[in-house]
Amino acid sequence: MATILYITANPKPVQESFGLTVGEEFLKEYREANPNDEVVRLDLYNANIPYIDVDVFSGWGKLQHGKGFEELSSEEKQKVSKINEFTDQFVSADKYVFVTPMWNLSFPPRLKTYIDTVAIAGKTFKYTAEGAVGLLTDKKAVHIQSRGGIYSEGPAKDFEFGDRYLRAILTFMGVPSIETVAIEGMAQFPDKVDDIKQKAIERAKQTARTF
Repeated sequence: MATILYITANPKPVQESFGLTVGEEFLKEYREANPNDEVVRLDLYNANIPYIDVDVFSGWGKLQHGKGFEELSSEEKQKVSKINEFTDQFVSADKYVFVTPMWNLSFPPRLKTYIDTVAIAGKTFKYTAEGAVGLLTDKKAVHIQSRGGIYSEGPAKDFEFGDRYLRAILTFMGVPSIETVAIEGMAQFPDKVDDIKQKAIERAKQTARTF
């Protein structure tokens, strides 16, 4: 049995989001193909994700210098513990599904905050004499991303930084298999919205069957 971590970064309800709608279709198809696998949902807009701030750096510094966890301040304990929880959950999962909209050429900032809590040296990557080495070499990921314009090709391709960044950081952490299901062009071609949505759902189902 595998564990799939289903990570969403969208404050909208499912019925108002192209990405979340396609994501639910992906999950439905995945469950039919893998009925014994566990799906763990993580809604980043309903999760207490700590920023890496002065308390976190201070807490980490104390631990690195040999102090015990009990010597951390209450704020340091709370934030460092929460980061550890997110990191451990991420490491323990076998597969990742990220569902995001494109916001200002990237993704919602909640996802970057989350990535900062799981891209932790010694847990998801390590430093060696030859440079950084990813540790998540037995994982796989899918990114379902909705985009109002066309960014997979054409003149706007170089302006897409959300999927490109997610692929880069997952590769940095060692994930060898990363697929993208893009739902794009809804704002650019409003008369083709239904067709765009249905084609994306079919791509998502195809991806889910082999994921």
